[in-house]
Amino acid sequence: MASPNLGIQEHSHGNVELPISKLDVHGSFDVDDFPVPTGREEEWRFTPLRRLRGLHDGRNIADGAVKVETRAPAEVTVETGVASGDPRLGTSFLPTDRVSALAYRDFGRFNGATVVTVPKDTEVAEPVFITTSGSEHGDAYGHTLVRVERHASATVVLEYNGSAVYADNVEFILDEGARLTVVSLQDWETDAVHVSHQYTKVGRDARFKSHVVTLGGDLVRLSPKVGYTAPGGDAELHGLYFTGDNQHHEHRSLIDHNVSNTRSRVNYKGALSGEGAHGVWIGDVIIGEGTEGTDSYEYNRNLALTDGTRVDSVPNLEIFTGEVEGAGHASASGRLDEIHLFYLRSRGIPEDEARRLVIRGYFAELINRIEIPELRDRIMDEVEEKLARHE
Repeated sequence: MASPNLGIQEHSHGNVELPISKLDVHGSFDVDDFPVPTGREEEWRFTPLRRLRGLHDGRNIADGAVKVETRAPAEVTVETGVASGDPRLGTSFLPTDRVSALAYRDFGRFNGATVVTVPKDTEVAEPVFITTSGSEHGDAYGHTLVRVERHASATVVLEYNGSAVYADNVEFILDEGARLTVVSLQDWETDAVHVSHQYTKVGRDARFKSHVVTLGGDLVRLSPKVGYTAPGGDAELHGLYFTGDNQHHEHRSLIDHNVSNTRSRVNYKGALSGEGAHGVWIGDVIIGEGTEGTDSYEYNRNLALTDGTRVDSVPNLEIFTGEVEGAGHASASGRLDEIHLFYLRSRGIPEDEARRLVIRGYFAELINRIEIPELRDRIMDEVEEKLARHE
């Protein structure tokens, strides 16, 4: 499937359409429209391409053993093995890099797409679980579409585990008045590579909430992108990552306030421990020309728990209108607050236990937002186990 290149924001200059934003990334379903990355491109400069194991150029991708399993309440429609020619797929986005285009072109050679539909006016009490599991030879591409119809509400849990070299596109489409909460848990084995794009379209007066939790993998690069189809849309993106020895965890969010009277909040927190641990957070927000009433804020905070770690945190905010309700961003990276540790130690708490308590409190704000108790407890336990391994 081919499509003409499209930009996020454009204006005319003579007979030529030019992007007005440096964050503008043209998209296409045609893989050939994207040269193989070299690492010198802005969008790839933080990613160690040699560790992608061919995901960025399409080599060495064979029919792998990645398995996708779903569990959903009866009122939710789940279709698996959906062919790549299905007209419902790819309606919410254009791939914005070569990996996304490759995944869209080739996912049909593997498990096909998983399509989840929540019918209109339906409030789903129990979560929908979509679990992707890889084996040692699980090199593959994938595609998932979640559509929440008018005035429906649901929670979807995406879990990734096992060993794989895997790239996927995930579409979230919220119709008018819909509510969708997503928990995306990257809990891979230490040798896994995962590049994922999550594309969200928020309809009129719809509410989208995302919780991204990245703990495993050798290299994980996740790119959530949000756009709006009508006024009144609201999006919250929360995320946490605990990056250990030689792990590379990269999160690149883009919020495109392309219509008036929309809201967004982005809040990501990371902790890094061990030699070669590398965390990357890129937060991009565009407030479009001619829009009014936008309310946006993004925040990233990182804790370096040991020497030998690296953090790259880059917030970007571009505003093309004077009619803004609110807009801002912040980023902070540093060590544990010695005052907090001193306070706990002065009350007889051993240093190791004091560190655990501070880290638990640091992540608790985000973990406690997850409204699935068993998943919330599991994530906190895994964070504490990972902290214990790196003390």
